[in-house]
Amino acid sequence: MTAAVSRPMTVRTTHQNPAQDSTSKELAVSDWRIYRGAGTPHTGAQRLPDPPPWRDFTQEGDAGRRLGVQRQLVENLHPRPEEVEAVNAALYLRRPLLVTGNPGTGKSTLAHAVAHELQLGRVLRWPIVSRTTLQDGLYQYDAIGRLQDVQLEQAVEGERAERPPIGSYIRLGPLGTALLPRPTGADGEAPLPRVLLVDELDKSDIDLPNDLLNVLEEGEFPIRELERSADREPVSEVLTDDGDRVAVTGGWVRCTTFPFIVLTSNGERDFPAALLRRCIQLELKPPTDKQLAGMVAAHLGEEALSEGEEYIRRFLERDAGQVVATDQLLNALFLTQRAVGAERVTRSRLADMLLRPLDRPR
Repeated sequence: MTAAVSRPMTVRTTHQNPAQDSTSKELAVSDWRIYRGAGTPHTGAQRLPDPPPWRDFTQEGDAGRRLGVQRQLVENLHPRPEEVEAVNAALYLRRPLLVTGNPGTGKSTLAHAVAHELQLGRVLRWPIVSRTTLQDGLYQYDAIGRLQDVQLEQAVEGERAERPPIGSYIRLGPLGTALLPRPTGADGEAPLPRVLLVDELDKSDIDLPNDLLNVLEEGEFPIRELERSADREPVSEVLTDDGDRVAVTGGWVRCTTFPFIVLTSNGERDFPAALLRRCIQLELKPPTDKQLAGMVAAHLGEEALSEGEEYIRRFLERDAGQVVATDQLLNALFLTQRAVGAERVTRSRLADMLLRPLDRPR
């Protein structure tokens, strides 16, 4: 994928009826608006430009969207020394990395940057909401689906019907997949850890941080349904969060290589001391001028730095207490540079809308 740069919108030639032709004439190439609020149907949506790189879902996985065009953000990010040291401490000590900071400071991106640089494969992502439980991260058992299949087999085969294996109805969650034993490298190298992103832990129910303690400390957990049937089925195949099938012995998942776990928090709540002592703690500060320039260039190309100088300066000179996320700036740069035919007042109004502080009442 090449870096996205500012360019005028073009109209695609299509066969239209006369009514559509007359409407299309009103949609000048220089007019950035697709929806005009006129109420008359038209084919203007066909001239939508490519999406912002961080909203391009045609890419395989989400590393490209997170790290910028051609992964340039990894090279351009210039992390602070304390950030590099915290990541290495977590890797050496096999401890989770608890990353706090304002929205948009790159907490989630850090997990993808480490996975990319160390070639650790796809990042397992566990987004946390208020209803999330530890069970969601470990595994799910589809008991109803298995019961329905058993009843269907009995209806067809009668008493001769065999019960389907329980493992076919178990899928490991992101945490459960991260704790699977890792294979040794082709040349006998030590197994590589998986990367797990536990996103926005502070959104969880009050019990989840405490529930995580034992699993993070011991690196293992039982699958009760398989444990009960271990005498009949000592080895069962289950589905992973990656969509692969793996063998589980004796109903227990025991890691051999502790994963690199990034727990993110927007600082909306405090965590128990028992969790904090098991983590390496890192507070991400707002990006420096150099880091911000690297992010803009990685996602929008070098030209965006000069063309969006006004909005970049506005972002950097905001009040110290204002919370404005970096992706808000990227959104403003992308849209204002593509509003080719818009008046300056319109572009300024778009920037005001997109750069509104997150902590300021509307």
